[in-house]
Amino acid sequence: MAAETLTRQDGTMVRALVVDDEESITQLIAMALRYEGWDVRSAASGEEALKVIAEFQPDVAVFDIMLPDFDGMQLLSRVRGQGEIFPVLFLTALDSVEERVAGLTAGGDDYVVKPFSLEELLARLRGLVRRSQLRLASQPNPILRVGDLELNEDSYEVSRGGELIQLTNTEFELLRYLMRNSGRVLSKAQILDRVWSYDFDGKPTVVELYISYLRRKIDAGRPAMIHTVRGAGYMLKPAE
Repeated sequence: MAAETLTRQDGTMVRALVVDDEESITQLIAMALRYEGWDVRSAASGEEALKVIAEFQPDVAVFDIMLPDFDGMQLLSRVRGQGEIFPVLFLTALDSVEERVAGLTAGGDDYVVKPFSLEELLARLRGLVRRSQLRLASQPNPILRVGDLELNEDSYEVSRGGELIQLTNTEFELLRYLMRNSGRVLSKAQILDRVWSYDFDGKPTVVELYISYLRRKIDAGRPAMIHTVRGAGYMLKPAE
């Protein structure tokens, strides 16, 4: 029996899509996810993945960076362009900062480097699904406001000064945590524990990376709301 069983909001099985042209990897991940009690589909190319997504409507997906027709980042760009917001974890064969940053900048929510630990990959996917479910859960008051920044937990919309801002799932969760703790200094360890929720120790550098992403989208060309408190962490507060 799986150690943890996650379900969708309606009680049905979590839907996961695995996109990789290496059949052995696809089968390994699919088998592990089915053991978790999830409904799993697979695709060996970007075009096949787009067809599966339209029919299957996954809750989470694993995209290999290298695919036979177009790469995983191009696939994600097409998916986001169609309005799909489910979280995506990238599989990458290269442990380079440039490739990791490129994948996350493209709208990915996490990454795992090949050869990977299956336990780690499952833990990361569970974390993505948990955060997505928390976002979808109905809240008595779904609107968070700090200054001219507004976040709607039900519609997944973020705006500042009335201008809509597009965020990835992970960026959304990070911003929500900062807004719920407006005026408080949050350490990297606190942010890792709350936003990533991995079943293992995360790396503080991922917090720095995502804070920089948020700043580009939230503070770009505007008075700063996200502040670094040297030696302590980060804080969000209304612009002065």
